[in-house]
Amino acid sequence: MTCQLSNQDVEKAVAFHGHSCPGLAIGIRAAEYALRKFSGTAADDLICVTETDMCGVDGIQFLTGCTFGKGNLIHLDYGKAAFSFYDRDGTKALRLLLRPDAMAGESGDEPDRQEIERLLMSKPLEEIFKIEQIHGPPPRGARILASLACDSCGESTMESRTRRFAGETLCIPCFNQVEQKI
Repeated sequence: MTCQLSNQDVEKAVAFHGHSCPGLAIGIRAAEYALRKFSGTAADDLICVTETDMCGVDGIQFLTGCTFGKGNLIHLDYGKAAFSFYDRDGTKALRLLLRPDAMAGESGDEPDRQEIERLLMSKPLEEIFKIEQIHGPPPRGARILASLACDSCGESTMESRTRRFAGETLCIPCFNQVEQKI
């Protein structure tokens, strides 16, 4: 089934990202699936856990409203084209994983980038993603933590991102400088 999002929404997602590409098409189609399955879920109650930092995340951010700043877009740096979506009340959860053959050409030839993008925007979602139901609670909401001054550089740093070393509170860059093993 061809992408069911309006051309205007797709064009706005492309403008947000800065260019059209297969990676963005993956995110657009993942967002399309999430929006369909989580219809009626308020934007602030939809959570996305992305296992990649690829172009597609821009499509998900733009179309679903999940953002790092609101704490409902969580990045796990696994290098997988996988996106899990939850509603905050824990009643729905699913994971989309890009199928290895999702970008394969119909003729068996190696498709170019434009052809891959066309395929991704026109194939049924079930041919693009392996879709799994998730069992378990959604990720917890964002916490507001104190900021601490780094004892080395003096910069204010979120408490959870500081390290203790030799009796000092250090930001991660300063900690990495003194903790180097070589």
